[in-house]
Amino acid sequence: MRVMLRVAYDGTGYSGWQKQPNAITVEEVLCKACKNLFAQDIDIIGASRTDAGVHSYGNVAVFDVDTRIPAEKISYALNSRLPEDIRVVESRQVSENFHPRHVECRKTYEYKIWNDKFENPLVRYYSHFFYGNLDIGKMNEACRYFIGLHDFTSFCSVGSQVQSKIREIYSISVEKNNRLITIRVTGNGFLYNMVRIIAGTLIKVGQGQLEPAEIPKIIDGKNRELAGPTAPARGLALVEINYEKTVDTN
Repeated sequence: MRVMLRVAYDGTGYSGWQKQPNAITVEEVLCKACKNLFAQDIDIIGASRTDAGVHSYGNVAVFDVDTRIPAEKISYALNSRLPEDIRVVESRQVSENFHPRHVECRKTYEYKIWNDKFENPLVRYYSHFFYGNLDIGKMNEACRYFIGLHDFTSFCSVGSQVQSKIREIYSISVEKNNRLITIRVTGNGFLYNMVRIIAGTLIKVGQGQLEPAEIPKIIDGKNRELAGPTAPARGLALVEINYEKTVDTN
C-alpha cells in the first residue's frame, strides 16, 4: 500500500529535507526509522524539499510498503523510533498513483521576524532578528502586487533547474504581534528560496529602501538582482500543504 505522512520537524539540526552525502537530513532519519519498523529499505518521496534550518508543521511524504500495520497506526510506530525534533503528525493510506509533487495543491509558508532592540534567545532558531523600524502598512501594501499568476524569476535563487518559473500566489499578508512579525504566504508552489527572497524584499520595503509600487517592476524585470536579499532560513516554516483533489484510496 501507499502511505502518506504529514511530518513536523525542527529543522535547526538538519541539512534540509533531502538526502545528502555527509550530512544529516530529515528524509534520511525518516528512512532509517522506516527501515527499523518494516525491516526493509523504504524510499520516501517528499512534497517539499525544505532547506537547511527551515522548519515544518506538516510536510507531506509518501512511501510504498507491504505491511499488516494499519496505515493510521504507522505514525505512532514511527514516532517511537524518531528523535524528538521530528514527529509524524498523521499517517494514512492513499491511492497508489498519488505523488505529492505531481498533484495540485496549496502550500502555506510563514516567515517570522523578531523586531526588537535585542535578540531573544528563546526564538533565535525560529525567527530572523531585525533591529530597526519596519512599516507594516507599507509591507502589506507591497504584498498585493505579489498576488496572482506571475513569472517569479526575480524571486528565485540563481542556479534553479526548474523549467518554468511561473507560480501563483493566492494570498500574502504581514502581521505584527508585539515584537513578532509574521509574513504568511499561500500559493500553488514556490521556487527555490522564493519565500525567503520575498521576505527579504518586504523587509526592504518596511525599511523605506523600496516603495511598494516598485514590486511590479521587480517582477516584470525577471532579474534576481532587482529583488531584496534572501532572508535567513531559520525564520521560515512550512505551515501546511492542502491538496486540491482527494488523495484517499480508491
